[in-house]
Amino acid sequence: MDLRSLNTFIQVAESNSFTRAAEKLGYSQPTISVQIKQLEKELGVTLFDRIGHTIRLTDRGRDVLLHAQRICHMCQEMVLSSEQQNEVRGAVRFGMADSLCSALISQHFSRFRDHYPNISIHVTTAGTDTLFRLLDHNEIDIVCTLDSHIYNTNYVIAHEEKIGVHFVISAASPLAKAGRLTKEDLLEQTFFLTEKGMSYRRLLDEWLARDSKEIKPILEVGSADLICGLVEKGMGMSFLPDYVTEPAVRRGSLVRLELEGFRPDLWKQLLYHRDKWVSPQMQAVISHLEDVVLNDGGERELIE
Repeated sequence: MDLRSLNTFIQVAESNSFTRAAEKLGYSQPTISVQIKQLEKELGVTLFDRIGHTIRLTDRGRDVLLHAQRICHMCQEMVLSSEQQNEVRGAVRFGMADSLCSALISQHFSRFRDHYPNISIHVTTAGTDTLFRLLDHNEIDIVCTLDSHIYNTNYVIAHEEKIGVHFVISAASPLAKAGRLTKEDLLEQTFFLTEKGMSYRRLLDEWLARDSKEIKPILEVGSADLICGLVEKGMGMSFLPDYVTEPAVRRGSLVRLELEGFRPDLWKQLLYHRDKWVSPQMQAVISHLEDVVLNDGGERELIE
């Protein structure tokens, strides 16, 4: 048994594909198949169920994967043990909701770069369903969601926190003094919203749909900060997470409003697939997010 075969096994398991593993490792697909068959013969177990053109880890294969990941991780640690932490290198593929981009990619990136100058971050923005499809196919390494609480044994939750979300309007609006909205008030307003079907926008639409109601915004755009700026100028109303609107609320230019009977359950979660080997560069990004972003209490940014 050699480390090359173990690494090949890990790549096949994480991508659920001999073809994608071959592309990533730069081998031919027959070479990958031979390495896996040799490993199965050496261990005396079947690592994958092969049905048609799909593969899936067997129960014994899942056990072997955990051991293989530990072995490869220990080898990485051995190589890195004589190096400084900032010598960790590589790329991390990070998926998130579009409205989280400015919140997670701003102020603290210079600090991250000071510690890890050889790590690059590749960001993909998409809706929650698409992000988890990419995660399941090992096309991204980490997902940060802003949605209903997600609990699935296929994923490891590295961090989670409940997020406040409110309707917001300019402090100059007559509605600002009311503090609360009725559903009738809501439907009469001019709205700026994030894209339909996305995270907290979806929670609002689903709640209104119970009474066959719908908000038709005059602008739909992924940038929550852009929407916040338009609302702050008195051009309309929106429904946004509190971390986006907090600076304007503190300045007194925006007011948050409650809607009678509507208590959305919104969570920010950082997750990765349970079969994913957490590389040193991936662990560095997770730790950084936990330390300076996700435990924020007002600190919102990661990369500027």
